[in-house]
Order: sequence, then structure tokens, then C-alpha cells
Amino acid sequence: MTEFRGIPLAGADFFAELRFNNDKPWWTANKARWERDVRGPLTALCEALAPEFGDAKLFRPFRDVRFSNDKSPYKDHQGAVVIVAPATGYYLQLGAEGLMTGGGWYDPMPELVTRYRAAVDADASGAALVGIVAELEAAGFEVGGDTLKTAPRGFTADHPRAALLRHKSLRASRQHGAPEWLATSEAYDRVKADWDAYGPLLDWLRTHLG
Repeated sequence: MTEFRGIPLAGADFFAELRFNNDKPWWTANKARWERDVRGPLTALCEALAPEFGDAKLFRPFRDVRFSNDKSPYKDHQGAVVIVAPATGYYLQLGAEGLMTGGGWYDPMPELVTRYRAAVDADASGAALVGIVAELEAAGFEVGGDTLKTAPRGFTADHPRAALLRHKSLRASRQHGAPEWLATSEAYDRVKADWDAYGPLLDWLRTHLG
């Protein structure tokens, strides 16, 4: 296992340049930079986090362009995820804007949406989720996800948790940017603190969706 010493700010620079050079010749010429400044440091970070949170999967850098009008072949960020339940897990991402962390439920599969709405509707579990979301927002995290414009069928608009019932996915995140600490081992502490904060949300989702 490689010791984690930080994520070079050059990693964010790599993606800033990729946005204007998203083609195979540029990628081939700069792949060594991606390996050194992006993949290598993120792999080391995930390995350092694994004993507490589990093994992470680093996503491939290639876009699926089969059904997209945008045929740019490469993603403009590098993501990694630790799956803890169906469509639920811890997330981190490096892009031109710097580092982002996240945690939550990402895929609105119908069976998961049904379980989620039942848990939000129930008084005890619904109130628990309200408290978890409030704590995350008070700590400066952004809470969001895919939502309906109105309350889902079978629920009234005046339901006490109508806003949460509209969700078809639910996640929290924090955008850190590219501060100087990103290039030091402090990045581990920052990501770990965020992932620890996402823990109650993931525990709730794992209990009621898993």
C-alpha cells in the first residue's frame, strides 16, 4: 500500500486542461500526469480510508457516449465510491473545481423509492431522517438529490415530511475546492471527517433501503 501524502493541486489542473482538450491525442500525451497526479493519490487515499469505511472502487476515466450528443471521450473528473448498500455509499471526486465528498443514495430504482417513502412516512423513522438532514445542513453540507415537483401519489401536499417524500434519491455533499491542504496528508483527515458526518445518513438508508 502506498502511503498517502496528499493530492497534488496539479490533479485539479489536469482536469481544467482536459475540458479544452478532450480527445485521445491529448489524453495519450498526458496520461502519465493522470496516473501521477490523479489516480495514484486517490488510490492511496482510498486505501488509507479502507480499514474504517471499506474498499473503494475508482471509476474508469472513459465516458459512455453511446446515447449522448456530447462525444467527448473522457470524464472531466475522477470519482471513487465505497458501496455500503444497494445504490448507497460514500463518494469522493476530484475535478477542475477541486475536491468534493459525498454520501447517500444515488440511484432511484423503483423498489428503493418505495421503501424510502414508506420509511419517511412512518413517524419514528421519518422523524429520525428529518433530524439527520437538519444536522448535516447545520454543519454546512449540501443535501439534495433527484426530486419530484410535487408530493408523490398517495401522499398529501401537507404531509409533515412532504419535502423529503418528494426525493427519489438523497445525498449530502461538500465542495472543498483546491486549498493548500489538499496537497498534504491533511486531506485524509478532511475526507474522513466528512465521511464520518455522512455516517448517520448512510446508516438510516442502509436500514430502510437495504
